[in-house]
Amino acid sequence: MAKPTHSNNGILYPLDLAYTYAGVPLPRVREVSPKDIPFPYRTLLVHENDMTLTLERHFGGPVALRPLSTVMQGGWYLRRVLLVQAYSGRPVEMGAIRLRLQAFKPRLRSQILKNEVPFGRLLRDAGVDFKSEPRVFLEIEPNPEMMGVFWMREPRTLYGRQTEAFQGGTKIGDIVEILPLV
Repeated sequence: MAKPTHSNNGILYPLDLAYTYAGVPLPRVREVSPKDIPFPYRTLLVHENDMTLTLERHFGGPVALRPLSTVMQGGWYLRRVLLVQAYSGRPVEMGAIRLRLQAFKPRLRSQILKNEVPFGRLLRDAGVDFKSEPRVFLEIEPNPEMMGVFWMREPRTLYGRQTEAFQGGTKIGDIVEILPLV
C-alpha cells in the first residue's frame, strides 16, 4: 500500500491520515458552531485548556492511554489513541495526534514514543508551557471502528474538535479529539 502523504478531509486531520494508514473508512463528519454543540460536550470541547486535564476533572480521576496505531514519517510522529478512565477502562476520548518530534527535548521525545502517558500529562509533568487552539468543532456519524472503541451498540451523533498545539508560539502538532457518548 502506498503511504499517504496528505490529508483526505481537512477537518478530520490528522485522524483521516491515521485511518488511511490503517485502511479504516472515514466517518461522516461536518463542521458545527460551538453554540450548536450540546452540553456536556460543549464544556468538554470549547476551551483552550489541556484536554487530558479537562477529561480527568470531568470524569473524576486519571485517564490512561491505549495506543491504537502509530506511524513514524520523517520528523513527524502520528498516533491514534484511546483515552480511558484509569479505574474502569471506560473510553473517554479517541483521537489522533501528529507531532513534530524535533520540537521536544530527547527525554520527552522518548516518553512520547513509549505511548504510555497521555500527551497533555507528559507536557504538564515536564513543565512545558503549551496551548491548544481549537480550529474546527465536529459533529460525527461514527464509523464501525469508532463504535467499537466507544462500546456503542448503534450509531449516535458524536462530537469532537480539531486542534493545533503550540509551544512558545511555535506549532508542535495537530490533534483531533472525539468524545464518546457522555
